[in-house]
Amino acid sequence: MIGGSALPPDLLEEAVRSGITVFGGYGMSETGPIVSVARVQRGEGAQTAARAGLPIPLVEVRTDPPGRGELLLRAPWLTAGYGVQNSSDQLWEGGWLHTQDIAEIDADGGVRIVDRIKDVIKTGGEWVSSIEIEALLVEHPGVAEAAVVGEPCAKWGERPVGFVVQTSDGPAFTADELRNFVASHVTEGRISRYAVPDRILFQEALPRTSVGKIDKKLLRQSL
Repeated sequence: MIGGSALPPDLLEEAVRSGITVFGGYGMSETGPIVSVARVQRGEGAQTAARAGLPIPLVEVRTDPPGRGELLLRAPWLTAGYGVQNSSDQLWEGGWLHTQDIAEIDADGGVRIVDRIKDVIKTGGEWVSSIEIEALLVEHPGVAEAAVVGEPCAKWGERPVGFVVQTSDGPAFTADELRNFVASHVTEGRISRYAVPDRILFQEALPRTSVGKIDKKLLRQSL
């Protein structure tokens, strides 16, 4: 089991090539722990297997606003609060547990995590998912790991900046070549033109929190 963020489809496909059966799921400490699991039918691809998946029995999900918004949950076993009244009231505002994750719900009821509210990049009047850009970056054969954060911009509000760790045995490439690689997906409709990072910064390693998640707060502070 792995965790900490949305499962990149490219990582899933690499695992499958190695003979590992992989599927996504979703949960938090507050949900004790799991609320959805990806169930994949024969012929369905990595995009379906990598999503947060279908709610398990007794779990209700919706987004606010509908379409693409914060993921809200209900289930009998979710935590009642944090021990601090203010935080507990915010957690359960309106009678739904607020996850602080931005999500979309597919036609079959399956959940796709788009980003954390604090990590989504607001640029040019659009919301850009850092997770989607990271997934594209790691598709490059020379990229081992990637993280994307928003950098303040007087004109656009924020602009995406990519941090990448290169593979030890992959092809050499420049920051501009990697930006062009991401930009090539704009014409395919996978991302908007606003999502192409303004800068790519190379790192020896990405900073981690105590639980192993990429520390985007430190990355933002480094800009």
